[in-house]
This record gives sequence, structure tokens and C-alpha cells, in this order.
Amino acid sequence: QPLAAQYLRFLREVFTFDFGDSWQERRPVSELIVSGLGPSLSLAVPAFALETLLALALALFCAFHRGSIVDRALVVASVAAISVPGLAYIVFGQYFLAYEWKLFPIFGWEPLPSGLPFLLLPIVIWVLLGVGGELRFYRAVMLEEMGQDYVRTAAAKGLPTRKILFVHVLKNALIPVLTRVVISIPFLMLGSLLIELFFGIPGLGNLTVEALNRADFPVVKAFVVVGSVLYILFSILTDVLYAWADPRVRLR
Repeated sequence: QPLAAQYLRFLREVFTFDFGDSWQERRPVSELIVSGLGPSLSLAVPAFALETLLALALALFCAFHRGSIVDRALVVASVAAISVPGLAYIVFGQYFLAYEWKLFPIFGWEPLPSGLPFLLLPIVIWVLLGVGGELRFYRAVMLEEMGQDYVRTAAAKGLPTRKILFVHVLKNALIPVLTRVVISIPFLMLGSLLIELFFGIPGLGNLTVEALNRADFPVVKAFVVVGSVLYILFSILTDVLYAWADPRVRLR
């Protein structure tokens, strides 16, 4: 068809969210997305929540003990963690933790709750992959807040460091924390491409890799559009949450 006709058809697909049938699976793309959404979210949601909470807790601990041996050790460990390729974590986990030590299943998937053992190792690897970078970011945010005038004023008034950190600093650090967390949520839809592929989880990440390898254009097009729409919506939500987190911010 002429380029103009192709573009008009694409716009119709975007506004109706009807991208036709997969060239490889011979099934509607919307049906494939719905079938893969559950496995992806069952992996991504608990893994992302654990990663965020652990990184925030360690960042507060580092800020409370800033400059100590423990703080420096955690910083070095986080840099080392993000320096290791993600594939190395997967291979190590599957070979040693799953194959040699029999702590987890190596490969496979079942619906929850019976499929929980298949998700434990992927969740652990997801957390190890992401917590280093998150810790460094949140630690920098906490330390920046610790240098503000209100912190020195609170310390001069005799407030204990623990209260300053957990009541005042954490509250005022919500803006960058919210930005980091909320803007990451749209990407959870895809789960983790490598983790889903290597562990046989039939989620959207696995489906995306397969669609790219097979040149399944309708599926790739659908993921690009849906991902873009989700990114825009959650960017708007981030701005709205700014007004909730900080009374100085006003929506106009």
C-alpha cells in the first residue's frame, strides 16, 4: 500500500489498540499481550518492590553511618555488583544455585501459587542486578539532603540523628525517589528480557525477544506503542505525585 495509507492504518491501530494478528503465532496481538502480562508482572512486581525497599534501607543506613567502614564497603560492593554483566548472574545462579546445590528449579514456569519456586531464583537475580545502581542513587540523594540547612538547624536544636534522617531527610528526598520509582514502572511490563528468556518464563519480555528474532512486526509495533503510552502516562503521574510529596509544588 502507499505510505500514506500505511500511516493511516497505523494511526487507526494506535487509537483502537488493535494491531491485528501475529505473523508467527497466527493469533491476535492483544491476546498474546494479555497471556504474557501475568507471568511478567508476577516476576517484575515482587522483584522491583524488594529491590527498591532494600536499596532505600541500605541508602539510609549508609547516610546514617556515612564515612564509616561499613558505608565504604557497601559503596564498593554496589560498584562491583553493577560492574558484573547480567548474564554472569544468570549463569552463576542456574549452574551453582540451581544445578549444583539444588536450591531452585533451573528452568520452567507454572501459574501461581504452584509456580512460586520457579520465580524465586529469577527474583533473586533481578534484585542483585538492580540493587547496586539503586543504592548508589539513593545514597547520593540522602547525602545531598543531609547537607541542607534544615538538617543543620535540626541538629543544632538537639534532635537525634536517627530522627533527622528517618523523619526529615527521607520525607524531603521523596521527589527524586518518586521520580526514580514511578518512571521505572512502565518498564516492568516487559519484565526482564534476559531473565525471562533464560528461565523459560512466558512473559512479555520473552515474547518481545522472540518477536524481534522472528521479525514479527505486528507484535514489535504493539510493544513500542504500548510502552510509549505507558511512559507518557507515568511521566504525568510523576508530576502529579510531586504536588502530593512536596507542598511547595503546585500543579498549574
